[in-house]
Amino acid sequence: MRNSAIEIRHKLAGWLRQGVSPRRLALTLALGFAVGCLPVVGLPTALCVVLAMALRLNLPAIQAANYMVMPLQLLLIAPFVRLGGWLVSLTPKHAMGARMLLHLLPIRVFWHLASFAGQALLAWLVFAVPAVALLTVVLTLVLRKVPALAGREQVSGSASQQVGLS
Repeated sequence: MRNSAIEIRHKLAGWLRQGVSPRRLALTLALGFAVGCLPVVGLPTALCVVLAMALRLNLPAIQAANYMVMPLQLLLIAPFVRLGGWLVSLTPKHAMGARMLLHLLPIRVFWHLASFAGQALLAWLVFAVPAVALLTVVLTLVLRKVPALAGREQVSGSASQQVGLS
C-alpha cells in the first residue's frame, strides 16, 4: 500500500514537470489558479484545457491548480458580483433580492442573472490579469529552487534559441 502511494506521487510529480522550465510551469500554475477563480461554475475546467492546448502548457499542472482553488471560486462569486456591479454602476440601482426574482417573467430573471454574471466576470478580469503576472514572478522564483527543475531553464532556453524563439 505504501509503495503504491510513493509510486503515484512520483508519477504525479513527473506529469507536473513534463520537461518544462520553472518559468513555464509558473505561468501554467498561475493561469490555473486565476482561471480556477473564474466566477462561472463549470467554465474553468474547459477554459484551462483550451489555454493549455493553445499555449502549449502542461495540462495536468493547469488542471491541478484549477481544482485546488475550486472552493475559493465559490467563495468569490458574491464579492465579484458586488465589485462588478460597483465597477459598471453609472446610476444607483436597487438591490435585487431572491424574492423579487420570483415575481419576474423568466426572460427578465435570465437577463438579471446574465447581468450579474457579466459584472462578476468584469471584476474577475480586473483581479486576474495582475494576479497572473504576480503569481508567475513569485512561482518562478520558488520553482527555480526546486532541484528537479533547476537545470530545465538552461536546457529549454538553449533549445528555444536554436529554434529562434528567443
